[in-house]
Amino acid sequence: MPEGDVVWLTARRLDEALTGRPLTRSDFRVPKLATTDLRGRPVMEVLARGKHLLIRVGGGLTVHSHLLMEGSWRIRRPGAPPSDHRIRVILANAEWQALGYSLGVLELLRTSDEGRAVGHLGPDLLGPDWNPSEAVRRLAEEPDRAIGEALLDQTRLAGIGNVYKAEILFLRGVHPWTPIRDVTDLAAMAELAHRLLVANKERYGHITTGDLRRGHEHWVYGRAGRPCRRCRTRIQRADQASDVGNRVTYWCPRCQPAPAAPEA
Repeated sequence: MPEGDVVWLTARRLDEALTGRPLTRSDFRVPKLATTDLRGRPVMEVLARGKHLLIRVGGGLTVHSHLLMEGSWRIRRPGAPPSDHRIRVILANAEWQALGYSLGVLELLRTSDEGRAVGHLGPDLLGPDWNPSEAVRRLAEEPDRAIGEALLDQTRLAGIGNVYKAEILFLRGVHPWTPIRDVTDLAAMAELAHRLLVANKERYGHITTGDLRRGHEHWVYGRAGRPCRRCRTRIQRADQASDVGNRVTYWCPRCQPAPAAPEA
């Protein structure tokens, strides 16, 4: 389940393999790009923007991809690529080949038009321009919205997915359906999100407990029906709305008490 830290690390590894070298293979396996040929063009840089990947190549072009739920990029030494219907694109040079699997979005843009793909995003938690004050301002624009829904909205702040949403809310003691107006410290929540993604960006896996052992990585995510690691109350789960449809959320009803019902 790629979140901002996974995309950041993927971008770094693609950058190490591709940047500064001319492409010797350009194989797009989606109909709209089937005739695209980038061979001979150097890769200028690869960077992440929230959950989006931008591969900039010579001539002012950008290969834009988004992993969505199942996508990935894999880097291999040159050679015959695997026969796999999930491969959407192969970009290779004399030393490495990058294979894009099950990419939810794959398109070719003018680099000058990248804003069309990522200009709507809020402050990037792992970007050089991370701006917590702007993230808080954007969250506070919708005071009646549930905080769990807002944290997944990439126009508020970019990089949080379902795992981090559940874990951040647990660590801050906030119920997922708490209206934003009732969250006492949005700045602390934004800063916690930033710290968690920075702590995990050098590895695959979202570790929020500090315990690297398998099955011990999370406080509440994926632990419905099991005892809370703090208070032993049974962890709950339910669907919650997001900008990409309903997503399962997890919480501890004791550590994250439900918001009070509004007065009649």
